[in-house]
Amino acid sequence: MLALIARETARILADKGEAVAPVTADTAFLDGPLPFDSLDLATLIVALEGVTGKDPFRQGFRQFTTAGELAALYAAG
Repeated sequence: MLALIARETARILADKGEAVAPVTADTAFLDGPLPFDSLDLATLIVALEGVTGKDPFRQGFRQFTTAGELAALYAAG
């Protein structure tokens, strides 16, 4: 799942014309090393749902900060 998150994050950054940065489990999405904003994060969530068919946010927002935490939400759910 982390590889998929990294791939989709790279695609979003490239579409914005930003340099593609490596994504690890510890990479924070907002206020971190990535030029990511809340719209980019929403785009990532929609893309992940489209690829996996999973929506870990169906019951409401679940807190996460890093790529690893996001991957864990998809693994659990």
